[in-house]
Amino acid sequence: MDSVVEALCAALPPHIVATDADTLARCSHDDAEWAAFGIPAAVVFATCMDDVVAAVRVAGAYGVPVVPRGAGTGLSGGANATSGCIVLSLERMTAITELNVAERYAVAEAGVLNDDLRRHVAASGLWYPPDPASQAISTIGGNVATNAGGICCVKYGVTRDYVLGLTVVLADGRVAKVGRTTAKGVTGYDFTGLLVGSEGTLGIVVDVTVKLLPLAGREERAVVGYFRSLTDAGRAVSAVSAAGIVPAALELIDRTCLHAVAEWQGWELPEDANALLLAKVDEPGARGEELATAVEALFRDAGGERVERASDKTEVDRLFAARRLAYPALERLGPVLTEDVCVPRAAVPEMLARIEATAVDAGVVIANIAHAGDGNLHPLIIAPEGDDDAKTRAKTAFDRIVDDCRALGGTVTGEHGVGLLKLDGAAAELSPVVLDMHRAVKVALDPAGLLNPGKAFPATPASPLD
Repeated sequence: MDSVVEALCAALPPHIVATDADTLARCSHDDAEWAAFGIPAAVVFATCMDDVVAAVRVAGAYGVPVVPRGAGTGLSGGANATSGCIVLSLERMTAITELNVAERYAVAEAGVLNDDLRRHVAASGLWYPPDPASQAISTIGGNVATNAGGICCVKYGVTRDYVLGLTVVLADGRVAKVGRTTAKGVTGYDFTGLLVGSEGTLGIVVDVTVKLLPLAGREERAVVGYFRSLTDAGRAVSAVSAAGIVPAALELIDRTCLHAVAEWQGWELPEDANALLLAKVDEPGARGEELATAVEALFRDAGGERVERASDKTEVDRLFAARRLAYPALERLGPVLTEDVCVPRAAVPEMLARIEATAVDAGVVIANIAHAGDGNLHPLIIAPEGDDDAKTRAKTAFDRIVDDCRALGGTVTGEHGVGLLKLDGAAAELSPVVLDMHRAVKVALDPAGLLNPGKAFPATPASPLD
């Protein structure tokens, strides 16, 4: 590996190639619990596209894998290093290079934080809708890699719906600009859509052209309700969908999450609060008031207690604070193995019931948060630090949840990506013909298999991780 490091140092500006033990360890994995990782030979902190090109060309010359990395907030192992690889960090590429207000698009480098982009365009009266829970710390490049969703995606869609174009460094070091800046365009294959969600296995995204919406014309109203059981909350979710209401958000938090947040923040909760549903509608005027009233009635009919409403932005944010605090609150209790299954909306009550049964049968604690409005559930399996038996039972529960999701017509990942944790699930979900299609595309764009090997789909029976 010394020759690879020497070649990187010769090809790149000073101070962007790191080989110290602390940096190698910090950049060797993302936030996925228990996903395998190795120690890289070096970490390259690219500051521009030329740095990315140079690093990829060195990797190609020496046959060394390249693992692209954003902020490392992923939850599936998609940014985990292989032993001796080059980790290529885009976190220093933080420029928003263009904002076209008239055409409603912006161009942002891969390391721009989601929140920073949203604030930047909001100053010009525009809005970038995708809002993963990690929006304050996750990068646009990382959001593109996993096709991240978020709280408002039930109505406004996920990252892919807002990516107009990409600049990508291919495995051979060539630069490809794909996509468009026009409102419409169907010239050629949709390489933009293909690259979004490909987890860095087909090319390294260096900048993203995103579609924006007008910020004006939205009036947020929140409706929250406490429920005695998860299944009651699930029935309320199904009722909202059956009524034809498309909320701007419909989030679920279970008792374990609620109490973790309440203990952390010093909040008081109602008795028998075993689940919380948080809905948001954003239609203006009388229509918005009508929809909020309808959601409130559906919550009450499904068994909701202490149903609250708010239209003031500060109050809306307060009511939704529990959702954004849920994951960090649970991390305080121990390592969290995060699921990311998505089922048909009508199957949400049944899936929640099966998750509860799995927790009992496996003897593990499973907390639940969910983008319930689109069926994307995040069961969070907690195992005490150092308890190997609990870890084994947690993995058993993880696999059973994946199987139950597929049995109900679902998909094994809704927004976190396949990474490493969902390779078995992807192998079961994708047919042999479709897997062959994946492999053919991979070979066409990365014939040596050097870009983030072993991620996104089961390319070979065995993992390349040491």
